[in-house]
Amino acid sequence: MLHAPLVPRSPYAVSKLAGEHYCRVWSELFGLDTVALRYFNVYGPRQRPDSAYAAVIPLFTHALRTGARPVVHGDGGQSRSFAYIDDVVAANLAAAAAPSQACSGKAYNIAGSSRYTLLQLLDELGATLGVEADPEHTDPRPGDIRHSFADLSAAARDLGWEPKVDLAEGLRRTVDWFTVRSD
Repeated sequence: MLHAPLVPRSPYAVSKLAGEHYCRVWSELFGLDTVALRYFNVYGPRQRPDSAYAAVIPLFTHALRTGARPVVHGDGGQSRSFAYIDDVVAANLAAAAAPSQACSGKAYNIAGSSRYTLLQLLDELGATLGVEADPEHTDPRPGDIRHSFADLSAAARDLGWEPKVDLAEGLRRTVDWFTVRSD
């Protein structure tokens, strides 16, 4: 797998990378066991679509459930890896239990095993909800990258972790939660 250079394109991404470097340095200089987990678009039950920091899946789910047009920044061809919350919890537990000599001071990608464009995500959500998605396209967001796909090989090797919940199942569980919550 090719590794993309770590060249953050937003202040948020810079702060995350800085945190990883702090963890590595504290581990190297002072022997403090640290592990950084890079979560890719975490989703699942209990996410709020009305938060200023709402993730795309609760936003899209809310729009499709209420008959609104989901807002897609750009053409929708940008792709992302998504991580279902149960897999994220399992990754945290695996990192806590992993031998420190294998992982201390390192960073690991935590995501699902595939990537999807935003339009593919909308189609999958529409199929799950039994509705046709008709997105409203707006200008791309500044600093957004076109494609993001997590290499999970280091997490598998050092932490013994791999995702278990595919996107279709994760979306079904998420939609079920939203449905039960609002009924």
